[in-house]
Amino acid sequence: MGFNELLDNLDHSASAQAAGIRRGYGGPPARTVSVRSGLTRLRCASLLKPLYAWVSAPRIPDAERWRRHAEPAVVVSSNTDTLNLWLAVGPRVILDDLRERTGVAWAPPNGDPSRFGSVEVSADEVAAAYAVLAQAAVTGDPVAETVLGWMGQVEESQAFGARRALRSPKARIKCGWYGAPDETCLRTHAVAVLPHGGTKVGVVVAMTAVPYTGGHEREVYRDRVNKGLPVEAEHEKVAGALLRGLMTTTLAELGRP
Repeated sequence: MGFNELLDNLDHSASAQAAGIRRGYGGPPARTVSVRSGLTRLRCASLLKPLYAWVSAPRIPDAERWRRHAEPAVVVSSNTDTLNLWLAVGPRVILDDLRERTGVAWAPPNGDPSRFGSVEVSADEVAAAYAVLAQAAVTGDPVAETVLGWMGQVEESQAFGARRALRSPKARIKCGWYGAPDETCLRTHAVAVLPHGGTKVGVVVAMTAVPYTGGHEREVYRDRVNKGLPVEAEHEKVAGALLRGLMTTTLAELGRP
């Protein structure tokens, strides 16, 4: 299935983006893929947590404290631990450090900058930032290596079938999912860093915001969120197939290594 089939079938109020990067010394010329339908930028949910963990490490002198919060932020997508990093270092500092390291500029959300998941991003920006993280890891940055290793430990229950869809069991995965009370959609996002060998890296990103307007379903969803219960199954039902379709199509356009 190509991008046209995936995007032509979307609800007119849905948004979807996908992007991919393949690059590295000694390989084929750098290649990028990018497609978008709907909004130019989407709230990032938890998609950036590994990047936050990476740049916060030098800002927290106590390495054990950093690891205590950074590891669950990446591996199990802990919001509480992410918030510990986000507020201890400061949203503007974290985002400024990401801009310095990756060249990608993001701004704290309007209103309440403590809401790390409300930073608005595009898929091609996310792919560019993760490509820098991945190349830092393969060239010996110990923090980047650690963070990529944690992404490899993300369980299938939080990966939305991305590894299977991409036929890459060693892919480093991070997903984000949320439906805020002020939104009439569910946001479901994913990034995969694919093993290429040497200094070559490949990154695939998919981001979706799919209408979720049923009154009863929204009420049940909010109740589960408020009780701290998992809602991944609802995101899978609403957007799982689209998310995987965007990722596999992006990989096909990039060319499988």
